[in-house]
Amino acid sequence: MDPRERTPYSAIVDRPPLKLPGDARIVVWPVFNIENWDTLGPMPRTVLTPPGGIIHTPDIPNWTWQEYGMRVGFWRIKAAFDRLGILPTLSINASVCDVYPRIAEAARDSGWEFLPHTYHQMPMHLVDDERDTIRRTIDRIRDFTGIDPRGWLGPGLTETFETADILVEEGIEYVTDWLWDDEPTVLTTRAGPITNIPYSVELNDIAIMLLQNHRSAELYDRTLDQFERLYEEGGERAKIMGFGIHPYISGVPHRIKYFERMIEQMASHPGVLFWSGAEILDWYRAATA
Repeated sequence: MDPRERTPYSAIVDRPPLKLPGDARIVVWPVFNIENWDTLGPMPRTVLTPPGGIIHTPDIPNWTWQEYGMRVGFWRIKAAFDRLGILPTLSINASVCDVYPRIAEAARDSGWEFLPHTYHQMPMHLVDDERDTIRRTIDRIRDFTGIDPRGWLGPGLTETFETADILVEEGIEYVTDWLWDDEPTVLTTRAGPITNIPYSVELNDIAIMLLQNHRSAELYDRTLDQFERLYEEGGERAKIMGFGIHPYISGVPHRIKYFERMIEQMASHPGVLFWSGAEILDWYRAATA
């Protein structure tokens, strides 16, 4: 199915406004991305260009740059969430449960939602068998957590023409790959509807720090600028604001203070909810029933 066929165009001003519980104005949805990078192949992202432009494996500097996030950065960010009582959604490669069980156990025991992020970190267009990859990802996370995962975040937000159909057929209820709205939307698949929950690539430390090469404070500045505008608009209609972070980027010493200040500033406002993807889905279904 062509992406345009998944849902009809809808202007936000033509929809009845959605309302959050009580006096809430905005839902902030923190998505904490935890990935397993295969040391036998090229790294999914790099901080150093290979000498002479030739990629060699193992890529020690770029793999260990990412590995710092698993050893140190994850724990800094988790401590910041814990201090504020915020439960982020853990976007996770299923193989993390086997390679980094200490991290997966800490998230599970803290009550975080596990959001399947494929099995090994690679675009969905490159996996040998898309259905098998999706099924193995869901099964491993279910086995590890004891809970059926309800959502899916594509690696690099990638989907093929068939991904959404397979996800519904395998029991997934929401995706986060479609960046076109401030509100959840419903996509058509051959197996029935699936809800898309708003995520962001601009409020994402990969785009801000690695692709656009901004100073460390930009994550704080940009996220608060967006938050302030959506918080204002939330007085008229509910707003959802997702953002994405990675432990090897936001969890390093020269950036962590900006992340800490960012979530503290948002949490200090009245009428702000920090929800998981599953909580947003349940609210949206009830609000539009």
